[in-house]
Amino acid sequence: MHDVNASRASNAFVPLMASAVLINAVGLHARPSVKLTQCAKRFAAKIELALAPDGPWTDAKSPVKVMRVKAPQGATLHFRVTGADGKAALTAVLALVHDGFGEA
Repeated sequence: MHDVNASRASNAFVPLMASAVLINAVGLHARPSVKLTQCAKRFAAKIELALAPDGPWTDAKSPVKVMRVKAPQGATLHFRVTGADGKAALTAVLALVHDGFGEA
């Protein structure tokens, strides 16, 4: 007998979560927002960000939505990533934030 729910569970991915502090002087303004979305779009994984560990969550692949977050310098960005390449995606977005989006 084949259990449909068991096969669905094996295809599901556990969300990976991590956070990073914004170190660049102007926070998450237009240019860093675009860099973040460009980075996120390189991956198939679903990548979301929030200013609080429990959300609300924003699609990191949408420049307009990311700019609406309006995170200032010193704010903590929380990331939630789900998908086959989630670990690589999370590593990449965290590296970008830790690098200050090349502005720090």
